[in-house]
Amino acid sequence: MEKEKKDILESIWDFLASVKLAIALLISLSISSIVGTIVEQNAEPAQNIKLLAKFFGDSSAPSVYNVFAKLGFMDMYDSWWFLGLLALFGINLIVCSIDRFPKTWKVVQAVQRPMSENGLKSLPVKKTLEFKTTLNVAKDEFVNTLTASKYNILEATEDGSVQLYTQKGRYARLAVYVVHLSIILIFAGAIIGSVFGFKGYLNIPEGSMSEVAYESPEEKIPLGFGIKCNWYETLYYDDMDAPKDFRSELVVIENGKEVMTKIIEVNDPLTYKGITFFQSNYGMMPDTVGSFVIDITPVNGQKKTVWLRFGDTFKIPGTGIKGTIMDYSPALTRDRTTGSLITYSENMVNPAVAIRFEEPGREPYVGWILQRYPDTGVLDGGHRVILKDYWGVEYTGLSVAKDPGVWLIYLASIIMSVALYICFFISHKKIWINIAGAGKSVSITVGASTNRNSLALEQEIERLVSHASQAIEGRKS
Repeated sequence: MEKEKKDILESIWDFLASVKLAIALLISLSISSIVGTIVEQNAEPAQNIKLLAKFFGDSSAPSVYNVFAKLGFMDMYDSWWFLGLLALFGINLIVCSIDRFPKTWKVVQAVQRPMSENGLKSLPVKKTLEFKTTLNVAKDEFVNTLTASKYNILEATEDGSVQLYTQKGRYARLAVYVVHLSIILIFAGAIIGSVFGFKGYLNIPEGSMSEVAYESPEEKIPLGFGIKCNWYETLYYDDMDAPKDFRSELVVIENGKEVMTKIIEVNDPLTYKGITFFQSNYGMMPDTVGSFVIDITPVNGQKKTVWLRFGDTFKIPGTGIKGTIMDYSPALTRDRTTGSLITYSENMVNPAVAIRFEEPGREPYVGWILQRYPDTGVLDGGHRVILKDYWGVEYTGLSVAKDPGVWLIYLASIIMSVALYICFFISHKKIWINIAGAGKSVSITVGASTNRNSLALEQEIERLVSHASQAIEGRKS
């Protein structure tokens, strides 16, 4: 019974230590990630159905979507099976490392010993030389050359011969296990982020505050503090309706006090207490009346900023000019066919305000002032009336994320980079140099081995032999 139980445990261990399992898991994770990249995560069903229709056709897309949704592909990176694959791959790496580490450690700790002449000739990298010099001179120059290359040299002496032997980079063999460790730490960070973190969204109107984010319209996520949007702004390229930047001024409010203020952009989020707010979208709030923020600057006078509503009146200081807010368009342009002014978008693409001006001795007139084209607000006489903003009608769309495992992922990435460098560029090299001779003639046999990159070792042996040979010839001259 005990033997049968041992056989079962050994079978499970061998399965978990299998390279085939590692390959199968890598392929599964790769395919899953490809699908998760194509299918937009946590998006509206209609959006992904439209995407799937391109691959499966309009009639099959809803059915395929339902299958994908049941399999968890709509929120793949938080699904139980994807996290399970990560965990199983991590177990596979741990078991593989435990299973193979003792053999590697034995090699690392093994004491290098002198090698016979026949053993030297059987090494993968070898070279034979002859010199008209003494044994001591040849030995001294090879010792000098190896020492200059940071080798610690051991020496074995027999009658009429001496053998120098050394090794370097033996602990580089352990780098592969450090790579395994870094992968496990990355998986651990991803799982920690998935279990203890969250991803949500938040749409905040200008001037409003929220103490919660949303995972879905029904699921709220308490933040533990308030986040307020002072203003939102879209910047456009000159003479184009293509946006070049999106900006919001956010304020963190805790215990009734403003503790942090930051203007965020697409690649410059705000982070507070581990929660990060990314600028992701924007929009107009329906059926909302805002405030017109207008700069008034009389000729040779000081600029004055006023906040006005529809029907409100203002005066230009030092003049008899009076203005009244009459109309507004979020996107004003002129129809090329009829020449009439029209609104071509519901978003604030090219906002403009219509103001009725009254001046002494002149008939009242209405002028449209465009926010993106300040010259439209220059009046006769040089007075300026500039539309700065129509505030309170837009909202800023934020992606909200908390990932307590991200620091572990960053740390693991640094560790992996160092370990991979060691794996690819540093090897465990062993060198033996046997110097034999009598009188003023010596025969030298150089042999070497490495666990990887034999070509680099051959080049190094060529360089070491060349330096030592030049030094021996120099001694002769």
